[in-house]
Amino acid sequence: MDKKIGFIGCGNMGQAMIGGIVKSGLVPPEQVYAADPSEQNLNHVQKEYGICVTQDNLVPAKKCDILVLSVKPYLYADVIEEIRDTVKQDVVIVMIAAGQTIAVNEARFGRNIKIVRAMPNTPALVGEGMAALCANSYVTDEEKDEVREIFESFGKAEFVAENMMDVVAGVSGSSPAYVYMFIEALADGAVLQGMPRQQAYTFAAQAVLGSARMVLETGMHPGALKDMVCSPGGTTIEAVASLEQDGLRAAVIRAVDVCTEKSKAMSK
Repeated sequence: MDKKIGFIGCGNMGQAMIGGIVKSGLVPPEQVYAADPSEQNLNHVQKEYGICVTQDNLVPAKKCDILVLSVKPYLYADVIEEIRDTVKQDVVIVMIAAGQTIAVNEARFGRNIKIVRAMPNTPALVGEGMAALCANSYVTDEEKDEVREIFESFGKAEFVAENMMDVVAGVSGSSPAYVYMFIEALADGAVLQGMPRQQAYTFAAQAVLGSARMVLETGMHPGALKDMVCSPGGTTIEAVASLEQDGLRAAVIRAVDVCTEKSKAMSK
């Protein structure tokens, strides 16, 4: 990709994206710019990845063809006010903050501008992120592919309708927290039966990782994969029956539902 990619904000998610871009060879390090008030963050990414760093937001705004706003949602209005007269005419703005709609930020720029709204999740930090993307009508198909390439450099990415972004918050954006709770609970069960805790975390986490890969790589329905483990009268079906009795499915569905509704409220 022959584009300069810039970041305003260089926290955990920004660093994860920068790492994915550079490690994948999507663009050379000298074509990646990061601006952040934290010298510590900038020194880290400069040392780790060899990119261009600055504390001046206007530097990536002036130079970059794709500009990622990797700041907290409450800072969007101020950052856009600062850069809107400086960014390139054909720049693609990538927003990764929860609750920030395309329409609101188009209005902040005060002109026709290309915007891609994205919702990545924290497993991007280990190259296994899942990102939802949606774009306004000014973004070309080629530019959509370029943005998708960026997010696929540290995981998977799919375009969705913007009205699905709140659902994405529930099923992907926030769900790593649910999964960590599940892993912790699995390990607690093993510890209850005498397994050392660190070993229990390893068994539980690897089981979740392997199960997820089975879903993605086989394309089989999760229910069919579950049935493959459940021998008649065996240990697994006994455990599955217990989970059903205690309402595992209902609890998870409810968690996705309340998270989605919270995201909708934030968007308003």
